Amino acid sequence: MKKQQILLLLLLTMITPCLNAQKKELSQARSYIKSAKNKNADKAAEDYAKAEKLMTGLLKDTANRTNDKIYDLWFESVMGQYDAANERLYLKQKYDTASFFNLTKRLYEIAETLDTLDAQPDEKGRVKLDYRKKNAEALNQLRPNLYFGGTFHVRKGQYADAYDYFRHYIDADTQPLFTGYNYQQTDQQLPQAAYWATMCGNKLRDASRTLIYSELAKKDMKKRPFTMQYICEAYQLLKDDARYAAALHEGFDSYPESPYFFPRLADYYTAVGRPDSVLVIADQGLKVNADHMLFLLAKSLALLNLERYDECVAVSRRMIELNDKQAEAYFNVATCYLNQALELEQKNEPRKYRNQLTKLYEQARPYMEDYRKLQPSDQQRWAPALYRIYLHLNMGKQFEEIDQLMRN
Repeated sequence: MKKQQILLLLLLTMITPCLNAQKKELSQARSYIKSAKNKNADKAAEDYAKAEKLMTGLLKDTANRTNDKIYDLWFESVMGQYDAANERLYLKQKYDTASFFNLTKRLYEIAETLDTLDAQPDEKGRVKLDYRKKNAEALNQLRPNLYFGGTFHVRKGQYADAYDYFRHYIDADTQPLFTGYNYQQTDQQLPQAAYWATMCGNKLRDASRTLIYSELAKKDMKKRPFTMQYICEAYQLLKDDARYAAALHEGFDSYPESPYFFPRLADYYTAVGRPDSVLVIADQGLKVNADHMLFLLAKSLALLNLERYDECVAVSRRMIELNDKQAEAYFNVATCYLNQALELEQKNEPRKYRNQLTKLYEQARPYMEDYRKLQPSDQQRWAPALYRIYLHLNMGKQFEEIDQLMRN
């Protein structure tokens, strides 16, 4: 029993100096804050900063991190710095803009922690909120600074800092501190803040930060196409093919003529060997714009891959009617005829199909020659095709030229 009493006495002996030091620093901080109220902005800011330093010093000791009085004085000291900075800006005196915005963010961070402590029940399970109403009212007035602080850092290209401001701005809607403010219903700027946060996540190549506010960001209709693009890129970063394809499809459904969604969706379906799906989305796009060259090209390629050659020729010829410089259309027509010729040759009955083969090679020839004129550097594609054509049509001079090119 005596041993326990001695241990308790030792413990009390150790705690008492710490409590005395804590009381001393709290008292000193109150003195700084009181004296600052009678000084000009510059001197006041210095005293408030001294008070803040004392409080952050106390919080280095984990034992102090449940003391709401420390956080309350910290909040008051930073609010004093904010008021001093605001006064300097009002008087058009020189002041660092980033520091001004940072004060607002610090106030939010301190108040949110203080509110968590404030909401803790006492030994009887009762919750008495001493700080919430006062702090929420003060911070609600300053909340626009979070938005403008975010856009300030966006302009500077400081996307991680910008994201942090927008995060605080948006998350205020779910913070217990701001119960009753209903920002989701009352703040029409929330979707814009969510867009900027999503864009910052994209710039940082951070899929998590890109996606977290993306649904809210979609409500900013002016920037919605960009938001949906960022969502696609986030799923691509995550290597989540299913969600990537779904996001591209959603973007294409909403913005079929966007240069972003359709080409990537068509490439995705092509890569996974689904030309039938490419054909579906191409037809979907053509219902919006029947003469859209990208949709026609995708349909032409899909039909070629599906070996629906007559349909492919018809679509490709339509492309040439619309734009006679569309090289891929010539190549696809020629390839259709050559593939049909190859199918006949594989039947190994040359006499039976001689006339049909000659006709197919004759049909392929002008289209492949036109492709060569339009894409002279793409020899790997047109040279083997023309070699076959000239060989089968017994065009000696032309064949020798291609043969020489291929040998070289």
